[in-house]
Parts: sequence; structure tokens; C-alpha cells
Amino acid sequence: MDLILWRHAEAVPGSDTLADLDRPLTPKGQRQAKRMGEWLNRVLPESARILVSPALRTQATAEALERRFKTVAGLAPDGTIEHLLMETRWPQARDVTVVVGHQPTLGLAAAYLMGAAHVTADNAWRIKKGAIWWIRAKPMASGELVVTTVAVRTPDLL
Repeated sequence: MDLILWRHAEAVPGSDTLADLDRPLTPKGQRQAKRMGEWLNRVLPESARILVSPALRTQATAEALERRFKTVAGLAPDGTIEHLLMETRWPQARDVTVVVGHQPTLGLAAAYLMGAAHVTADNAWRIKKGAIWWIRAKPMASGELVVTTVAVRTPDLL
């Protein structure tokens, strides 16, 4: 299974008058999403599943792919690794799966999947805004699951 963790691009800061789920992308965030979306479209198979948090900033980030996607409530900012793994069907899914979501959940998931011990929200791996971590799980004949990092990309380096 290939799992791509894509953190939403830069969004306007939260405020007392703007609900967290309603935060739009900044102009810089729109450029980040476009750049990463173009790169992903070059490397993703047509069959890739795209799962997205209901937050406006993740929806806008995913729209840069110009592909159909599924909004998943369990991927909201208060989502858990357990929800992420369940929704993606890790590691059994056959399709490449893209998750467009939030910190710290994405960083926690990356650390957990790559074998880090004692991961908490306080020491979660940091995924930059607009960046992706591409993680692959490959079952071996012995039954062992080998997990590797295929790519880590930020929109500024594309």
C-alpha cells in the first residue's frame, strides 16, 4: 500500500470571528496547493483514492488536484491516528491513498507508521504546510511488513 500524507497548504490564521473549519487558504497557500497538486498529478495513478478533512483549507488544498475526493469527518483537525488508519485501510488497501489533513495527526501518523516509539502530540513529527510524506507498506513472503518512505516533498522545493 502507498499512503500519501498531504498537509493542507497555508491558511489564514484563526480568530474569534472565523471558525477553525472555515479558514481559507492564503494566496501563498493557493500557490502551494497548486504546485503540489501539479506534481502529484504527474506521479499518482488515476485510481488513487483521495480522502480529505471537512475543513475548508483541506478542501481547497485537495481541489488543486482537480480529481474527485471523499470528505471524511474523522480526518478533521481533532481526528485521530486510529481514524486515519481505519479510513485508509492501512496497510491492506491496494490503491494509492492520499490523505489531505492536519497537524499533529499527520505527523503522528508518519512517526507511528515509520516505527517511532512513544509518539505524542508534543513530539509528533512535523509536516510542513503544503508538504507530502509518501509512505509505502510492502508485505514480505515471511509475513513481515516493510514500511519505507518513498518521498518527502515541500511545495517550495518543486
